[in-house]
This record gives sequence, C-alpha cells and structure tokens, in this order.
Amino acid sequence: MSPKLRRLPLALALCFALPLPAFAAEAQAHEHHEHPAEEDTALGAVVVTAPTMDAPLTVVTDPKAPRQPIPAHDGADFLKSIPGFSVIRKGGTDGDPLLRGMSGSRLGILLDGQEIYGGCGGRMDPPTAYVYPESYDRVTVLKGPQSVIYGAGMSAGLVLFERDIRRFTQPDWRLDASVTGGSNGRIDYMTDIRAGTPDFYVQMAGTRAHADDYEDGDGTKVHSRYTRWNASAAVGWTPDDNTLLELSMARSDGEAAYADRSMDGSRFARENVALKFERRRLSEKVEKVWFQAYYNDVDHVMDNYSLRDQTTANGFSAMNPDRRTMGARAGVTLAPAEAWQLTLGADTKQDIHRSRNVMGAASGDAAEALYRSLPYTEDMRFEQFGLFTEVAYQFDETERVVAGARMDQHSAKDKRQCVSGMAMGSMCMMGPVNQTRGRTDRATLGSGFVRYEGQSAAGSYYAGLGHAERFPDYWERLQRDEDTLNSAFLTVKPEKTTQLDVGFNWAAESWSGSVAGYYGKVQDYILMTWISPARVRNVDATVMGLEADVVWKLARNWKTTATLAWVRGENDTDDKPLAQQPPLEARLALDYDDGRFSAGGLLRLVADQDRYDIGSGNIVTNGQDIGRSPGFAVFSINAGWRPGKETLLTAGIDNLFDRTYAEHLSRTGASLPGFVVPADTRINEPGRTLWVKFQLALR
Repeated sequence: MSPKLRRLPLALALCFALPLPAFAAEAQAHEHHEHPAEEDTALGAVVVTAPTMDAPLTVVTDPKAPRQPIPAHDGADFLKSIPGFSVIRKGGTDGDPLLRGMSGSRLGILLDGQEIYGGCGGRMDPPTAYVYPESYDRVTVLKGPQSVIYGAGMSAGLVLFERDIRRFTQPDWRLDASVTGGSNGRIDYMTDIRAGTPDFYVQMAGTRAHADDYEDGDGTKVHSRYTRWNASAAVGWTPDDNTLLELSMARSDGEAAYADRSMDGSRFARENVALKFERRRLSEKVEKVWFQAYYNDVDHVMDNYSLRDQTTANGFSAMNPDRRTMGARAGVTLAPAEAWQLTLGADTKQDIHRSRNVMGAASGDAAEALYRSLPYTEDMRFEQFGLFTEVAYQFDETERVVAGARMDQHSAKDKRQCVSGMAMGSMCMMGPVNQTRGRTDRATLGSGFVRYEGQSAAGSYYAGLGHAERFPDYWERLQRDEDTLNSAFLTVKPEKTTQLDVGFNWAAESWSGSVAGYYGKVQDYILMTWISPARVRNVDATVMGLEADVVWKLARNWKTTATLAWVRGENDTDDKPLAQQPPLEARLALDYDDGRFSAGGLLRLVADQDRYDIGSGNIVTNGQDIGRSPGFAVFSINAGWRPGKETLLTAGIDNLFDRTYAEHLSRTGASLPGFVVPADTRINEPGRTLWVKFQLALR
C-alpha cells in the first residue's frame, strides 16, 4: 500500500470531524491570472507577519499560512495584517476594512470573481463578514484605480480571494486541514479535500470558528464572542489542460456579539450558486475566453436578546435584512500581435435589498415568532451593466504600457416608505416620510487608467494615472440630505477619483524592498455626518499616502522585515482633515527559519492621530471621529516546527506585554449589561493572547 493511501483514514477522520451543518459551495473564478504550478513543498516556511509587495501595486499572500497577530475568522481581520489596510473595529469579528483610508464600496471584495454585499444598514455585516480566508488558496490585493476588469468604482483598490484549479494528471486526491486553538476559548477547524481524474474533479471544504469574549490588557471583558461556519462544494469537468467547466455551491452562517451597538448579529446566513467556464489557448491569437454567472443570498438577523441580557423595560427587537445579488461576467483575452495583449469583456448584476423588523416585543420568543411571520419589504434595488477593455503593449523585455477603460450604466430605485426610520403601518417612526419613494436614479459612469512599467538593473518602477467614478451605494443613499433633512437618494452625487500612483521595487544581494506613493483628487467625495440626525453630503477631497517595505536577509536562516504605511486625507471643501483616516503605522519583524524550526518576533508601532473631524465619518453606523487617539506599540512572538513537509506546528503570543490600547478607527462602545466599557470611548483590543496551530497537507 502506498504511503498516501495509508494516510487516507487520517485524512477522512479530519474531514468528517468538522461539525458542519451542510456541504455547499463557493465559485472558483479568477479570469485573468494564470494558476501557478503547485510547489513541491506542501506548507509554507514561516508565520506571516508583514506581507510585502510582489509586483507594481500588487500584494499576494497565502491565506492558509499561520499569521501573527492571529486574525479573527473573517476577511477584514485577515486583511489588517497587510500593510496599507486598517479595520474599523467593533470587538471580536466583522470589522469593516479600509485600504489607504478608503472603505465601503470604494474597496472591491471579490470571492472567486463574484461581488458580494452585506445586508445590515449599519454595516454589522460588511462583505468580508462572509469571507473565510483559509478556505481559499491565494489572496491578491491590487491597489489604487489601476484595473477595470473586476468591477466599477473601486477607487481604493480590490481584494481577490481565489482558489486554484489544477487538472489532475491521474486519479488522485489532496487534503489541507488545520486546527487552531488559543486564549478566550478560540478554536478553529478547516478542511479542504479535492479528488479527481484527468476529466473530472470534486472539492469539499469546510471551516468552523469559535471564540468567547476577550479581555483587554486591563482585564476588562469585552462583549465580542462569535461562532461561524462555512461549507462549500464544487464539481468540475476538465477534458483537457485548457478547458474548465465548474458548478459550485456554498452555505455559511454564524453569530457574533458586538461591543459597539445595541444589537448583536444572531444570523449571518449566505447561500451561493455559481457556474464558471474557461477555455484557454484557442488559437495563436485567442488566449482565453471565460464566462461566469452567480447568485448570492445574504440573510442577516440582528437582535438585542440572543447574545446579551435584556430587560422587559427595553423591549425585545429584531431586524432581518436580506440581500440578493445576481451577476454574470464574460470576456476574451486576445493576442493580436506578439507585443500586444487585449482583454474585452462585459459584466452585469442586479442587487435587491429587503427587510422585515419587529420592535418592542414582550419577549425574545415573541420577537422571533413575529418577525418570521412578516413578509419581506423591498426598500432598494440596484442594476448595473458595464463594458470594459484592458490592453498591454510590451515595448521590449524591460518596458511595457498597460491601459484600460470601462463604461457602466447604473440605476437605483428607492422603495422606502420612511427615511432613517421604520414604518408602522402608514406611519413613520424616528424619521420623516420618504419624499423620493418610487423614484429611480440613473447614471452612466466611466473609469480608466494608464500605467507605464519599466525594468532596470536596480529593479522595477512604474507610474500610473487612474480615474474611477463610483455610483453611490445602498448605505450612502439611506441617509438624509444635508439641506432638506429628507431623503438624499437623488441628491447624493457619484464620487469621482483621479489618482497618480508611482513606485519602485528593487532587489540587491541580501536586500529587497519597495516604495509606493499616491496622490489623488476626489470630486464629490461622499461624506457622512453622524451628529443627529445622520446625514450625507458631497465634498471635494485630496488623498495622498506612502507605503514602503524592506527585507534584509542578514544570514542564511535569518531575515528582518520592515514596513511603513502613511495616509493623509484633506476635506478641501471645509478646509479640515478628512474623517476616519488611519495613523502612521510601522512594523518590524525578525524571523529565523532553517526549514525545520522557525522563530520570530513582530513589533507593531502606531503613531498618535491628531487629525480628525469630530462627528464625520463613513458608512458604518456611528463610524465617526471622536477625537485624538494616542499611539501604541505591541510586541508579539511566534515559533514553529515542521516534523515533515506535510505537517507544521506553530504557536505564538500576541501582545506579549499585555498592553491596553485601542485602534484609532475603533467604534465607540455601547452601554451593555454586565460590561463596563464606557459608551463614549473606543473599544480596547485583546490583551495577551496565546495561540497554537497545527496544519496537515497531503499531496
């Protein structure tokens, strides 16, 4: 019996040990990157502490590798380990990610090529709340408005969570599995098993994560526990090396407690179905054609009784938003001449938001029964159709130009009865009657970029000019107009960003690094004001920033990494700082790895932030500046042991010295029974946290 077959019982045991309610699926689609060949080494070498830039404006990282600080089991907490990202924190999980100080629909989140949106009007469930990073093979970050093939209006950049599909050359199987445990009751499981023949394959993957309330450095408990699970399955047809047809499905759900608001999330259900087709190398001039269609249904519930103590005097309330997104993409990549590559394509989507709510019921059971008996009421509907093209011309081996353009038709229909409130029959509670009910907003918007890339003996360099026009999203249209204090649905204008990106990547003997800078002007930047009543308006803004990293291999098994991220935003209309901008941040890491044992340390240094605009912010409910935040330093350590190429054991201590600190972009706390976090201060981060992770990779 082969060694791989002898390991099959262990693999199956790990797979079926996961307490997964169902197997369903996520689509696997990434249209424009060739899938890399699988490496001989099944597992990575070290704990990831500070991913660096691999190519112009691009960071690629392995989501299955252990990371420090250990992220919560969601997309935003994973992304905060990448320089340039910040997270609007709420407690344990489901924070809202920012790239270069830009959040919301300015940052595209794609799951195997599919766009997904949250349902909560207060951003309790941003798109990354439905992302389980370790179930993917690769995460790619593209910074700035420097691509048009993935969607419209993504001015900050985009994040691609991707799975690799490699055709089996013979009947075979492979398994990736991991178990993570840590402080505060943390326990995560992940299993990804793939099997197939040269003609067909199947994949099943599942994750489950749980954590209890954490304590900050002072020993104060923070309302933050969560439990999440995800299951996916896919079946594919690969008749040859250049053809792929795949059907996939996915389901996920969970619950999460929040320290920043009067409700918790008691359901995060997502159902997904997707179909993908790819055909490569049709001829010398046709490199690839692809098509993808997908359906996402997000069913979210928030209430004030499932995960916290509630008194009858306050009443029992529940809100159940639902969001359905259906989309399709198709395109072709051509090579009309030796130096040219041309991509042409189209995409479309329809996005429907509905909700049903109950306020002030006599008990949790009564609230639950009542909201489930109610029909959903549609409040907004969005439609989009776009055409795009991207072209690359290679002058020679050292120089090329890449350019792209897209045009999109957008429409949004307002079906709300009330503004910033709820309808009780024909009456509006906590807000006025909506004066734009039944109205439709339409716009035709364009985006484009041009980028020069060069290579010299010292390294590579680039300069790109990009322009992105963004249709106002659901959360921005929900609020009141600054002047009329009624609906802003028709008065909020599309946001237009024009930005210059420049940078240099270099390598010399034992040194390597990169530096990237950007400067942009934003016309009609959409700014929220959360001083009651909450409202929205357009301003003009200037954004700029700098990112840098350097790696020094100081000895055979030793290397040190340093990264820096600096962001500055200016509200030009009001001549004041742009709200909700992260402070200067640096990371210093020292790592040892001899192939069998590894060890490392990470020092995170964050400066104070004295640039703020009290009351102004972003689309997260009450995501506003509350004043100056102090700087802090956090030190963490890790170690690892690889008994063989198929197993890896890592462990670490985050916040080794048990510092008490809060992020500048943390939401303010909420007054909760049993918790002593003041309601007008930022939410503190976890204190000293111990963790251990075991990984198994059978090939």
